Amino acid sequence: MSWGTELWDQFDNLEKHTQWGIDILEKYIKFVKERTEIEISYAKQLRNLSKKYQPKRNSKEEEEYKYTSCKAFISTLNEMNDYAGQHEVISENMTSQITVELARYVQELKQERKSHFHDGRKAQQHIETCWKQLESSKRRFERDCKEADRAQQYFEKMDADINVTKADVEKARQQAQLRHQMAEDSKADYSSALQKFNHEQREHYCTHIPSIFQKIQEMEERRIVRIGESMKTYAEVDRQVIPIIGKCLDGIAKAAESIDQKNDSQLVIEAYKSGFEPPGDIEFEDYTQPMKRTISETSLSNSRGDSKTELKFASKSKGKLWPFIKKNKGAGPEDFSNLPPEQRRKKLQQKVDELNKEIQKEMDQRDAITKMKDVYVKNPQMGDPDSLDHKLIEVGQNIEKLRLEVQKFEAWLTEVEGRLPIRGEQTRRQSGIYEAQTTPSVNNCAQDRESSPDGSYTEEQSQENELKMMATDFDDEFDDEEPLPTIGTCKALYTFEGQNEGTISIAEGEILYVIEEDKGDGWTRIRRNEDEEGYVPTSYVEVYLDKNAKGAMTYI
Repeated sequence: MSWGTELWDQFDNLEKHTQWGIDILEKYIKFVKERTEIEISYAKQLRNLSKKYQPKRNSKEEEEYKYTSCKAFISTLNEMNDYAGQHEVISENMTSQITVELARYVQELKQERKSHFHDGRKAQQHIETCWKQLESSKRRFERDCKEADRAQQYFEKMDADINVTKADVEKARQQAQLRHQMAEDSKADYSSALQKFNHEQREHYCTHIPSIFQKIQEMEERRIVRIGESMKTYAEVDRQVIPIIGKCLDGIAKAAESIDQKNDSQLVIEAYKSGFEPPGDIEFEDYTQPMKRTISETSLSNSRGDSKTELKFASKSKGKLWPFIKKNKGAGPEDFSNLPPEQRRKKLQQKVDELNKEIQKEMDQRDAITKMKDVYVKNPQMGDPDSLDHKLIEVGQNIEKLRLEVQKFEAWLTEVEGRLPIRGEQTRRQSGIYEAQTTPSVNNCAQDRESSPDGSYTEEQSQENELKMMATDFDDEFDDEEPLPTIGTCKALYTFEGQNEGTISIAEGEILYVIEEDKGDGWTRIRRNEDEEGYVPTSYVEVYLDKNAKGAMTYI
């Protein structure tokens, strides 16, 4: 099966077919190139997706990822990042092993094809030239034969005519002989040209064309084999990353299996446990007898008086209210006394651990500087050892400061750990949201009026008689408290929805009375009318203080 013998007369069709084969190869290259672009785009989108859902550093969101379900999600994001990397590998391998190689091969194929068909056209031109020479000698032979016949007929006519002179007859005879000789010469030339053409034609169709067409056939078959190998490589490139992709998926499955709902539930307890005991039973108050105030044996919240007092406190908003809102980072006291005991203990422990890490870092730095100084002492050309003394002093001072900080926080931590209640003991701690808000007022109402509304909890343990006395004093003070005088006015710059206890809603442009200015906590206490007052963010209002009133204000 050879194109040279079977397709000896299909030069033009072979030229079209081989060009079509190159077009198919270029189309496949384009297909693979677009596939690599898709892989790169997909990998980029996967990486962006993984990055988008990664927790931000030093944010509350990062703290939430301590739960096993969130850790599994982080593992999934990391595995998806590795998964995206495998798609990048697919793109790179397809580009280097298929696209680049085939593009180079196509250029070589085009040059080879051009050379073969150039040789084919040259052979065709040669045989066509031989054919033209044969036709020329044939026409000349035919013309000379006709001229010889006419010359012979003219001679015979002259020879038969008795009126023609002998000289004319001889001349006609000589002309006929000349024509016959020319015809014979043309015949010989024609015969020679015919033999030559037949030889060239046999060489053309039996040797030259088969050889050229065989080379074209081999070229085309190599193209077919090459595109098949490229398709095989295409599959292999995908298959090579399957084990790694499988490991990524196994990692996701393993992360899912690591989720522990019991552990997450325990973490919720650790995150939100206040350390207080639930309130005890409320004693029955017999109104048929003279009214007596009672104090709960187990809950400080009951020491604040009856429910009527609490309602009055909530509706009138005459006492200092502590709105439950999120404070800016760092707004709370240094000893975290605004937190419940258990949460305060955790924060203090965390602070101690952070300070110890900083101390270790400073000590490592000191060791490094000391080693560098030793090197300078041994090799003065490398540097002046005295130049490092101020750095050592500075690092030493930093370590000393950090150690003092650690001692301070450890003292607070020891104090808190010594006061935390043991389950089963009859401890007298406040509990519940309302009690957590107003406990500082029970301990020291006057002092709390100076502090910022940060929802602080108290941790002081008092005797039962002291609690009763303080609670009674608080109730008396609350009941007898006069409304605070206005110290100025304010204009609402923005609308504020006061949804938390102790806050008040305001509308943009509204004019209200200021009864207590910002104490540095970002809140201003205002009043709309006799029964409506509360706190609003200072940044939401423009305050116009009455200087006289402000100077006369004695509210502490």
